[in-house]
Amino acid sequence: PFNSTKCNKNHKNLYLLSLNTQIMKSKFIFFLPLFFIFSIFNAQQSSIDLKKSSIHWIGEKLTGQHDGNISISSGMLNLKNNQIVSGEFTIDMTSITCTDIDNPQSNKKFIDHLKSDDFFGVNLFPEAQLVIKKSTEIDEKNSKIDASLTIKNITHPISFIVKKSDNYFSSDIVVDRSKYNVRYRSNSFFENLGDKVIYDEFKLNVRIFLKPTKG
Repeated sequence: PFNSTKCNKNHKNLYLLSLNTQIMKSKFIFFLPLFFIFSIFNAQQSSIDLKKSSIHWIGEKLTGQHDGNISISSGMLNLKNNQIVSGEFTIDMTSITCTDIDNPQSNKKFIDHLKSDDFFGVNLFPEAQLVIKKSTEIDEKNSKIDASLTIKNITHPISFIVKKSDNYFSSDIVVDRSKYNVRYRSNSFFENLGDKVIYDEFKLNVRIFLKPTKG
């Protein structure tokens, strides 16, 4: 015979089980960002030593290459157990220099071109930003960094390896300029460039020194 009391009891048990599952999921979703926030705040925040830190850029073309330096205007890193947790820094695009052209007039002409709308348009976009979103430890010295890079007000994700030395962090970051609308002599935008091609990818050799922590 049909037992309505037993059926109702089973439905009630299923409802309570479903409710408990939903509550557990809600707690997990609620506490996960809190755990992340706690990890960030539990890390040690350090300012970048702007005088010691450096960025050396290398741009290559079919017939050769140019290189130079660019300055960091501000920045900080959050560290936990000497590993990067998060961080961000701002790059002064107006500070770009060239170190391989000796003639002063030719050097200035080249730098003015890099600052023009053909390349980085520094009058409209004087700064670039790198924001570290995630760090995954590879070993005691190396970590994989997932970040976002903004150039010319265009933001894309970027990943690279950071090495921890005795008193600084270093990385070789490869940037695809075509993603940031830097078009001049790029095969991604123009055809039949021949030996005038400038490769899309340029390299940043970065060294980050941190200011000593107080206390």
